[in-house]
Amino acid sequence: MSDFEKRLNAIEQRNKKVELDKAWETSWSRKIIIAILTYAVIVLFFYMAQLPKPFINSIVPTTGFVLSTLSLPFFKKLWLKYGAKK
Repeated sequence: MSDFEKRLNAIEQRNKKVELDKAWETSWSRKIIIAILTYAVIVLFFYMAQLPKPFINSIVPTTGFVLSTLSLPFFKKLWLKYGAKK
């Protein structure tokens, strides 16, 4: 295999990895896992802090976090359109 073919193969492998990483970053599976883990951490914190109804009260901050992450693609588009050109 020539040096050129080795370099081309390495680039193709890298591109496949980048595509898989991008697919994971934008997948619903990742978003759901993050929401579940966020909820679990907040429940644990509320429980340890002896706050009332930790399982119910943890829904609000988790929802806020999830909504903020779901809005990021919108703000990214705005930034790419207006902010990145400067």
